Amino acid sequence: MFQKILRWIREVLSKMFSTQNVKQALGVDIAISPLMGDALQRWSDMYEGRSPWLSADTESLNLPATIAGEIARLVTIEMQVDVTGSPRAVFLAEQMRPVLTRIRQDVEKGCAKGGLWWKPYIKGSVIAVDTVQADQGYPVSFDSSGKMTACVFSDQRKIRQYWYTRLEYHSLVGTSYNIRNAAFRSSDTSSLGQPIQLTEVEEWADIQPEATILNVTAPLFGYFRYPIANNIDTTSPLSVSCYSRAQDGSNVKLIQRADEIFSNLMWEFSSGKRLIYADELAFELGTDGKPKLPDKRLYRTLKSTGDIGGKQNKLFDEWSPEFREAAIKSGLNDTMREIEFVCGLAYGTLSDPQTVDKTATEIKISQQRSYSTVTDCQKSRQTALDSLLYAMDVWATLGGLAPRGTYAANYEFDDSVITDKELQFAQDMQLKAGGMMPGYMFLMRNRGLDEATAKKWITETQAEQPEPNDLFGDAGA
Repeated sequence: MFQKILRWIREVLSKMFSTQNVKQALGVDIAISPLMGDALQRWSDMYEGRSPWLSADTESLNLPATIAGEIARLVTIEMQVDVTGSPRAVFLAEQMRPVLTRIRQDVEKGCAKGGLWWKPYIKGSVIAVDTVQADQGYPVSFDSSGKMTACVFSDQRKIRQYWYTRLEYHSLVGTSYNIRNAAFRSSDTSSLGQPIQLTEVEEWADIQPEATILNVTAPLFGYFRYPIANNIDTTSPLSVSCYSRAQDGSNVKLIQRADEIFSNLMWEFSSGKRLIYADELAFELGTDGKPKLPDKRLYRTLKSTGDIGGKQNKLFDEWSPEFREAAIKSGLNDTMREIEFVCGLAYGTLSDPQTVDKTATEIKISQQRSYSTVTDCQKSRQTALDSLLYAMDVWATLGGLAPRGTYAANYEFDDSVITDKELQFAQDMQLKAGGMMPGYMFLMRNRGLDEATAKKWITETQAEQPEPNDLFGDAGA
């Protein structure tokens, strides 16, 4: 029932927030083609477990959410963002904390739907950040490099019998940044309805209808874009879902095929249950006059002929069909490997890792595919967070929330995802032994120390064991 309600709400919103409605309300063209609109709806349905091919006979492996979740895990694992440089930097770091706390969940949704926005705004004495999913925002324009320069965001709520909608339009032209807000009220779910004053909704009463901010060099939002080419609409600057190539644009719908094979496997187990068919005279009768079965899952009764000892009739007959699960599992595993390949994941991420090819070259190629996916996503995520920090800095200045000052963001992540640590350690040991790497650098690379701490370690080691051939006897190198 709850899923039906969610689907109804989505249908309502999709009608109200159609590109045509937004264009009529604000007088701007939305940069979402019908192809991209349909694809975005399909990716959202798949991510939310409502793939169109699912039925009573076809179950879901939940692969879309699994793929997006695994990529998000690899992209954000052990991620740290340090903002330093001044009291302004300290303030910005504190405002970023809630975003970083939920970043894995946000990145997962961005991977699933092709992108998402982080949109900051002043809330009292702090800066809050809204996460806007790809199906809740409307790109309007892009510059020559493909960077988004204008966008429409929606805020919708139901109060008593009316639907209230606020459209917030952001546009950067040169160094002038314009924000327009328009509010609407409707009792009909097929349109935005009539324009109203922002003051009619209490939460919007303090929002200005229009504001222009000068000396702005970038949009006041951060946009995370899933970093693969758009093969759904090659003219669109928008990205596609991380699992799009496993389902879209091919005669072989891999995710659908995996669900169908998995459902066949479940049916194989269900239909192949061992049974014993027995003459009903072999059982005692219950008070209702029916045979009393010792195990209702195992036994089935046959109508008695009254000739239990005859040659033509058996008292018991066992039904124990041969299972075909090995062949079905093999087909499912092959499909999983195809999905891993087209989604940029290493073999064994979804498929059975015991069947992965074991040669060094094959393992390296497979891992490099996943490494490339992760590093590209990390770069896109960093770009989005840099844009978010810039927008926060602008709002902090406009609101007088913190002293002016410089800031610098440093990003660190667990590079074991993209680096073979054992191989790096062995290679660095060879360089160190050959005199081609200073000891403090070895410690920085392999123990995660900063330069000062690494040199302190070496100095203390030298004081305890001042042998001339000490492995790390080059603190000053």
